[in-house]
Amino acid sequence: MRPFVYERPASVSAAAAIASRFAAEGVPPTEAAAQFIAGGTNLADYMKLGVARPERLVDLNGLGDRALRQIEVGDDSIRFGALVRMGEAADTGEIKRLCPMLAESLKFAASGQIRNMASLAGNVLQRTRCEYFRETSWPCNKREPGSGCAAMEGFNRQHAVLGTSNACIATYHGDFAQALIALGATVEVEARRGMRKIAFSRLHRLPGDTPNVETELASDEVITAIEVPLGAWSRRSRYLKIRDRESYAFALASAAVALDMDGDTVSQARIALGGVATVPWRAKAAEEALSGKALDDEAAEAAAEAAFAEAKPREHNAFKVPLGKRTLVRALLETRDMKV
Repeated sequence: MRPFVYERPASVSAAAAIASRFAAEGVPPTEAAAQFIAGGTNLADYMKLGVARPERLVDLNGLGDRALRQIEVGDDSIRFGALVRMGEAADTGEIKRLCPMLAESLKFAASGQIRNMASLAGNVLQRTRCEYFRETSWPCNKREPGSGCAAMEGFNRQHAVLGTSNACIATYHGDFAQALIALGATVEVEARRGMRKIAFSRLHRLPGDTPNVETELASDEVITAIEVPLGAWSRRSRYLKIRDRESYAFALASAAVALDMDGDTVSQARIALGGVATVPWRAKAAEEALSGKALDDEAAEAAAEAAFAEAKPREHNAFKVPLGKRTLVRALLETRDMKV
């Protein structure tokens, strides 16, 4: 690990001011000289590997605003402070009752030790676990723009089939983000310029020609809160994760499903897919295929076909298309049958 300067500011404004002082125009947060750290379960790992090379770490754990560590459950929304730990949110009884999908997406992520360290804001900003990104001897456009993508012709079993480009096929590996994008969450961020809200669906950027630019955040913006609206679909929701082993493994395919049902008919479906895309992936085509339909096996299968209609599999990850379809069908039918 390279030497770095460590700072522990006492307020969000002070943290943003430090980051702003070392920000450079056109440089994304992941390449900035000063970077924020909270739980450190992702950034510290990549610093040890030489993938992340910040000159200065701005530790957010000393921030004095209590709201950053609180969960506020209201009649129509759940508000998470950015520094709430994953384990705390997963174990909150009201969240389990009001929106099971949120709790399940956190419960099935990582290990208990990591969930007790990792912050919610840090979790949604986690970077890919692509083997070619992690190993600095391989060319990687996300790590070194313009160097190429070794995964294209390499061993790409873990890689994405949706949202890919000619520059990058790295999978977004998070779970919580799938629940957030399905539920229409918003993110609040602060900088010296003030506060702004970002729809979670706009937070992450498709790789395109610039896979190194991963989010819409500026390098001096600090996430302060995540707000999730509650609706008629919230209680009838679940997160299904399929992986190589039952514990401490990333998804090969996952589905976040929330349903508003009128008897057997789908009034509204909210669906996101994990383990198969380059960013948190809202399956709009699947939602539209289900709207106004009786949710039976045939309708679920048609929705799954729609969800993967634009998939672009490669040599080793083609299995993700049928696996992803079966995962979504199972999640839809199990969510339909929930007792709410």
